[in-house]
Amino acid sequence: MNRNERIARAIQLSGKTKSEIAKLCDVAPSAVTQWISGESKTLKAESVFALSKATGFRAEWITLGTGPERAVEAGPAQSQGELVGLVSAWDADTPLEDDEVELPYYSEVELAAGNGMTEVVEIADRKLRFSKDTLRSAGVEPECAAVARVRGRSMERLILDGAAIGFDTSFTHIVDGEIYAFNQDGMLRVKYLYSMPGNSVRIRSENSEEYPDEILTAEQFGQIAMLGRVFWWSTVRRAPRR
Repeated sequence: MNRNERIARAIQLSGKTKSEIAKLCDVAPSAVTQWISGESKTLKAESVFALSKATGFRAEWITLGTGPERAVEAGPAQSQGELVGLVSAWDADTPLEDDEVELPYYSEVELAAGNGMTEVVEIADRKLRFSKDTLRSAGVEPECAAVARVRGRSMERLILDGAAIGFDTSFTHIVDGEIYAFNQDGMLRVKYLYSMPGNSVRIRSENSEEYPDEILTAEQFGQIAMLGRVFWWSTVRRAPRR
């Protein structure tokens, strides 16, 4: 299903007209028509979140087609999380336990800067709860912790495709051999980092046979937005294709 087909599905199942969606997203009705037809090749991040709020469909699903469709489950309670290892699902009526904390979730979202271009942003309608004890064991302050999901096989066998990761946003300086999450040209990447002479940086994958090392100059590395040191990851193994 293409993005325009997902948008059409979200609007149709929301029960709202295109004019109503346009008003809620603060755009012209013609813009909504272009979203649905696929004539519009890009979608601003603010429009993604407005469309998500207007339809009840998750921003990540609308833009990337990943994860469940809806941010709101059937019934009186709104889903605010998902089950991922030590991270558990809860709804609006479920209070946090004393040893739990709510963490922000980061993902790639398509921007209007060019066809297929993305940016790493916090997904407003998606939060995860995490054990404070795990954070204490890792030496991470709750207010500095965030989560994301790994895509691809470059960090296998250590971190599998689809695994959730936790990272410390206060720990952005490079310690050789540590794993970091960072935003490179709108891509959320998870890699080993090493400092090199001349302030250059080596990027290394666990799966180094398929993904060779990369060397970034100081100028190139300066364009990267560090998200933080990875301190936790899940180890869920997906079922093979039948």
